[in-house]
Amino acid sequence: MKPQDIIAGKTSLWIFGYGSLVWKPDFKYQRSKVGYIQGYKRRFWHGDNFHRGNDELPGRVVTLIEDDDETTWGVAFEVAGSQLEESLKYLNVRETVCGGYMTKMVDFFPEGKDQPPVQALVYIATSDNPLYLGPATSEEIGAQIAMSRGKTGHNLEYLLRLAEFMRSSCPHVEDNHLFSIEATALTMVSYLLAAQ
Repeated sequence: MKPQDIIAGKTSLWIFGYGSLVWKPDFKYQRSKVGYIQGYKRRFWHGDNFHRGNDELPGRVVTLIEDDDETTWGVAFEVAGSQLEESLKYLNVRETVCGGYMTKMVDFFPEGKDQPPVQALVYIATSDNPLYLGPATSEEIGAQIAMSRGKTGHNLEYLLRLAEFMRSSCPHVEDNHLFSIEATALTMVSYLLAAQ
């Protein structure tokens, strides 16, 4: 789905973030809402050789994997007017060109009573992407994250900020994948610091 196809005939658009967008959207928006999408689980299965890693040691960032029984919590941002085209141009570079993600429209369910779902754009990296790393144990993923750094910063920052978002904005949601990787990465970092 190309940006011009997404905005055709629209005056506003919701964009769902489930990774770094939850704390660092870096585009102007009208408003944001915490909520979830259904039918997907968040996994650290995508490689990053730009923002959070490099070609020799790619970082690990999240993507969505289809799973009918799962939900993924995050933040949706509403963009309107000139923000619509500007945000999609920016995200095309950040998520598609540098990250290898594709776009899809999904139903976003805002948190709270009597909140109707809205259609939202989401960026997903699929297994046919050359940066896709696929499944690994929490220990393997945590160790890779602890060691990786890219142009935007350390991969550990990405992990810790995402975990903090989940604890502060979605305290009722247990994300075992995220929290087990966080525990492993922090243990690895403590060992590395002690070894110095």
